Amino acid sequence: MSAGDWKELFSAACAGNLPLVRYHVRMGVDLNHVHPEFLSTPLVACLLEGQEAVAHYLLDHGARPDLLSELEGLTPLQAARQAGVPSVEQRLLALGLSAPPASARVPRWTRWLERLIA
Repeated sequence: MSAGDWKELFSAACAGNLPLVRYHVRMGVDLNHVHPEFLSTPLVACLLEGQEAVAHYLLDHGARPDLLSELEGLTPLQAARQAGVPSVEQRLLALGLSAPPASARVPRWTRWLERLIA
């Protein structure tokens, strides 16, 4: 997998371009990869953009429903709630997932930044 393929998948997921997402899934792009430039997952990012169909497709094809997105500090369940995507929220709840308390939702990059400027 090249980084360009993953970046194109990520952008397509955020834009709701399901045919392009399907193409990259067929080509074997890792849906659970977190690119160091993005620090986000395609699933959380597309949920925050309200891309319901893409989110279901990613879940159907191996996106981890429990994978925290470092940039936003959100799980897919939290992202679905925040963006108002109830069908995905219900699907994730049916899998037995639960969201950590709001106080636990500190993005990891903020801790990195605090260490950098300390």
